[in-house]
Amino acid sequence: MQRLFITYMLSLSACLGVVPAITCAAEPTAASPVEWPTATPESQGMRSTALAALIDSGQGWKLDSLLVARHGRIVAEAYYAPYRAGMKHAVNSVTKSVVGTLAGIALKNGTIASRDLAVLDLLAAPSPTPRAANVDDRKRALTLSHLLDMTSGLDWTEPLDGAPTTMLQMRRSADWVQFALDRPMRDAPGARFDYNSGSTHLLSAIIAKQTGRSTLAYAHEQLFEPLGIADPIWRQDPQGTYIGGWGLYLLPRDMAKIGQLYLNGGVWAGRPLLPVGWIEHITTSTVDMRLPGPVPFHYGNLWWTLPSRQAYVAAGFKAQLIVVLPALDAVVVTTGRAFLPIPRLIDAVAAAVQSAEAVPEDVEGQSQLAARIEAESIEKPTPVGKVPPIAATISGKTFTLAANPLRASAFTLDLGSAPPRYEITFEPGTSGAAPPPLAGPLGLDGLFRSSTTAQNRTLAAKGVWRDDTTFVVTLRILGDSDESTYVLRFDGDAVEVRFDDSAGFSQVLKGQMSAQGKP
Repeated sequence: MQRLFITYMLSLSACLGVVPAITCAAEPTAASPVEWPTATPESQGMRSTALAALIDSGQGWKLDSLLVARHGRIVAEAYYAPYRAGMKHAVNSVTKSVVGTLAGIALKNGTIASRDLAVLDLLAAPSPTPRAANVDDRKRALTLSHLLDMTSGLDWTEPLDGAPTTMLQMRRSADWVQFALDRPMRDAPGARFDYNSGSTHLLSAIIAKQTGRSTLAYAHEQLFEPLGIADPIWRQDPQGTYIGGWGLYLLPRDMAKIGQLYLNGGVWAGRPLLPVGWIEHITTSTVDMRLPGPVPFHYGNLWWTLPSRQAYVAAGFKAQLIVVLPALDAVVVTTGRAFLPIPRLIDAVAAAVQSAEAVPEDVEGQSQLAARIEAESIEKPTPVGKVPPIAATISGKTFTLAANPLRASAFTLDLGSAPPRYEITFEPGTSGAAPPPLAGPLGLDGLFRSSTTAQNRTLAAKGVWRDDTTFVVTLRILGDSDESTYVLRFDGDAVEVRFDDSAGFSQVLKGQMSAQGKP
């Protein structure tokens, strides 16, 4: 419940000011959408049957979407129900690669003079030096280049395979930029790779400082509008700085446009956007990410590089990926809800390539591919149990939850309405205002029912009876990577609620039917 509550508060309530620490923004842009041309796989030298098998694998990888483009044309595009085309998706740490791209554009335009400039100087104003704690010779030597390569040397704990302790501390702080800037130095800048969302948040602040406008406004002007990316959503910190480490929501096709920009050598529609040498710095990076496993990953300009696969990747938590394959002239995009083996994905795409040129059309294979795409767009119902007598007893009743640090106060299941509905209410927060209830329709036939919130997010929920006293509710915010499960065990007027999320967090709450709900 804690993860769901955090996700709900950040994704939904934040835009209403319920959580003042983070806000959301989607500044409108005048950009007209750039439509992707589509083509058969064979016309682009690929096998339809291999792509159909790849899309089938996506179900096991818990993907929300999968897109493959070759020679600038989409050859396969699947959306896994209940997620569907047209929904923006949280790209998580792909945001870092977008912020890095904006830094590259600023360098190309001369707005930032050099990647070797000191971070303290880039953030300084109005005084000659910014107010920063723990300033020593190592911090004075910290440059923009170190931020771009994740070699800042700042004392930061955010391992890719463990708890992001310092990142969570930054999220709880009143001033995120100040928090990151004040961190003491652990190493000399450039000494080693150390994953750090604070570094990229500093980079977002630098872009805003040096361009004289918000990071999102600069992105609209210099990146999103040229690429035809309209109305992205991007979260902000308490001071209004757009979050540099995550918080951006894009359409999968928009993610592919960013990949295509890089595949095109930083040029879009004949216009160079990135500086000379920017992509070469990525592909030739020797910064070792020190990840476990047999496949080495390097890092440069906020992109992951796989030298063994001749690939580089904008990577976000739980399979938010933009994969650029220069040797194959291909871009692959995924969004999803579980970790995905990147080398296996790349190998599957490479196996689908037959030629640099067109090969004979495979009508039967294309039919298989179309059928696979269509099948994934249709939700498959999960088994539902027999409705027990207790369903009528608890339907429409309010269950009050014992005081808990999650501030969940009560819930109601109205199983007899049309459609059935759920509602979870919360205690007031530190501001004194209670967040809006978590509420919506509830599928009882093994299929999700969804509703759109005032913040243009989509909630999807379904519930099934596991036995005579146990009801299980599965809840997703479509376009986010987490899935949450509530297991409700009823015993007379009492209820126990066990919450589990897809990140492995669990919590047990106790509740009681409210007096007015009793017969």
